[in-house]
Amino acid sequence: MPILSVQHRTVYRYRRPVSFGEHRIMFRPRDSYDQRLIETTLDITPEPASVRWMFDVFGNCVAVASFDTRAETLTFVCGITLDHTPEHAPVFPLAPHATHYPFGYGAEDMPDLARSIERQWPDPRHEVDAWARSFLPADGRIPTQELLAAMTRSVRANFTYLARSEKGVQDPLTTLRGKRGSCRDFAVLMMEAVRALGMAARFVSGYLYNPRNDRARHVGGGSTHAWLQVYLPGAGWVEFDPTNGIVGNRDLIRVAVTRDPAQAVPLHGSFFGLASDDLGMRVEVDVVELSGAAAAPIREQGSAPVPAR
Repeated sequence: MPILSVQHRTVYRYRRPVSFGEHRIMFRPRDSYDQRLIETTLDITPEPASVRWMFDVFGNCVAVASFDTRAETLTFVCGITLDHTPEHAPVFPLAPHATHYPFGYGAEDMPDLARSIERQWPDPRHEVDAWARSFLPADGRIPTQELLAAMTRSVRANFTYLARSEKGVQDPLTTLRGKRGSCRDFAVLMMEAVRALGMAARFVSGYLYNPRNDRARHVGGGSTHAWLQVYLPGAGWVEFDPTNGIVGNRDLIRVAVTRDPAQAVPLHGSFFGLASDDLGMRVEVDVVELSGAAAAPIREQGSAPVPAR
């Protein structure tokens, strides 16, 4: 159970001092059985007039900062220490009826899963459908874990990762046809593919641990990362990272889970000034393992109290 440290720094720069509207901050990882928060800090410069905390509709922890001053830079620095328990073997205890695809969800789960099964992007020529079904054998029956692992690893093997600074997500058809995209593009493509097969999927935003002595292990580090979860009866929500071919939570630190990627933006807000005043933003994320660190009770620091979960 490694102790991981995350430093997440975002800096906005402006040509002249501007004033700021509210900023919503989703940096704080979800406390769970496989990742336990030990310490979190949040430092904002200039100091906000207030910071309040809330849970969104998905249970993600969100900070909302308000400002009453003007500045040429706006900086958010989040420090996180957590105890992470990786799932090394991609084997999950599925319910007997779900060990092989196709399977169905129970009546008690369907009202809560329905929106996560719905397709979110147009696919008029059924290209995403065809790609999803290319992983099925002729008779259509396959071990569920084998199906999802094959799809995850196919993206890693056959698509080219490109870091994109543009906002938003690429259309899954563009990702599929060009076989290239960012981590969030790959996550959305696979979400739409598993939804085409009748499974529930949701978007995950968080951090990626890439050991310094093994930088070739993963792509997509140095910034926030994106992957997906699929709901499997008996196992619950299971992580799949098509960017790196990861099945399970190994090296993945969850911050936000949502139905749509637009609901998982790590940081967004507004400023008051001319469009030309905006000189851009810089994001830096560093995730390291703390050697010999011992787990301890959660300690919270920052501009305002952070509610325990």
